[in-house]
Amino acid sequence: MIVAFSVQPTGEPSDPTLRRALQEGSDSASVHDAVAAAVRIVRDSGLPHRTSSMFTEIEGEWDEVMDVVRRATDAAGRYGSRVSLVLKADIRPGRTGELDGKIERMERALGPHR
Repeated sequence: MIVAFSVQPTGEPSDPTLRRALQEGSDSASVHDAVAAAVRIVRDSGLPHRTSSMFTEIEGEWDEVMDVVRRATDAAGRYGSRVSLVLKADIRPGRTGELDGKIERMERALGPHR
């Protein structure tokens, strides 16, 4: 399965050891530290993954992918009093390599005139 997910904490950090030091001109709505904590969990999982500006995709078996999503959500959640999780899943039993395979098939369908 492939899961695309995004986490966004809001409110004051639930972890008292985390304090945001915003520099002058910084966007107070930025959640890059929380996203980095979540992406670190994904990267350390060893599962195939890809991160874009809005989502992280991860591929593997149901239990292992959902465990990584849970741990990544927990990591991001330390940066707020609540966390929003957006998740979309493509569940195709018996298929692997689809993180790249789906893109390759789409590029072939586009042909040389992109």
